[in-house]
Amino acid sequence: MTRMADPLILFRTMLTIREAELALARLFADGEVPGFIHLSVGQEAVAAGVCAALGPQDSVASTHRGHGHAIARGISLEGFFAEVMAKSTGLCGGRGGSMHVADLQRGMLGANGIVGAGAPIALGAALAQRTRGTDGVAVAFFGDGALAEGAMHETLNMAAIWRLPLLMVCENNGWAEFSRSDTQVAAKLGAWTAAYGVRHVEVDGNDASAVAAAAEDAVAAQRHGEGPRVIEARTHRWRGHFEGDPQRYRDPEEAARMAEHDPIARSRATLLDAGTPAATLEVAEAEARDAVATAIAAARAAPPADWMAALSGVYAPAGA
Repeated sequence: MTRMADPLILFRTMLTIREAELALARLFADGEVPGFIHLSVGQEAVAAGVCAALGPQDSVASTHRGHGHAIARGISLEGFFAEVMAKSTGLCGGRGGSMHVADLQRGMLGANGIVGAGAPIALGAALAQRTRGTDGVAVAFFGDGALAEGAMHETLNMAAIWRLPLLMVCENNGWAEFSRSDTQVAAKLGAWTAAYGVRHVEVDGNDASAVAAAAEDAVAAQRHGEGPRVIEARTHRWRGHFEGDPQRYRDPEEAARMAEHDPIARSRATLLDAGTPAATLEVAEAEARDAVATAIAAARAAPPADWMAALSGVYAPAGA
């Protein structure tokens, strides 16, 4: 029997992700964030729902659009903003930045700037869980465009052969960078997973509770040795591939249509219909804003990362 994710907790998680992402957009525009950032505005329900099904023994490998996954996994907001802003107090000392933020203590194996490259990392984590004899699960988030990468096929094949506890979660937003996904990948995800004998479930990726239920079912099965699973969450990427992307390739009316499927607005309406007081939701919204503002203030006050730190942590200690 699987547990049911608390809808109010899912709402709070999505609020925090949304507030953090919108704040990062402003910081980037003001020149306070170096490099590129890829925001997950509109996709919050996938991160919140999947991570709600995980325990402390589980691990997550993410993508270049990984802020939401990291926040949903429970990383420190102060450490997160400091990392993205290249400060010494960042989760990785300012070395990882947006696309490589990680926190191993929280099972966050890292975002990844290479499309599809998080999957084999999660595969290794799943193998480690099996080798250690734990009931832990490893999650690999990926976008629909990643199916064009060979590493994805190799990962699912090995996970299927060895029946590893690998949960692959496709955030299907319909876009592979600047191109429609159907122009990049010939096969549908369900057909791809069937070729490896792996169960595939499609879910509304704008419904956090539906995502959580699908993830809970998959994780429960994997804890009992039933092998890999794939969840396809259909969602929407509200902003460009990267922040600053002019999005000339998109229909201008698409944004209006996407807003009709706002996962946070849907969650709010569902909670109100279930009898949650509006004041409770307003407090949650204020707390998310305050938490993000506090984290940003701390990051701004922190010293910048020392460039010499790039030379540390390159090699693991002998015998580690």
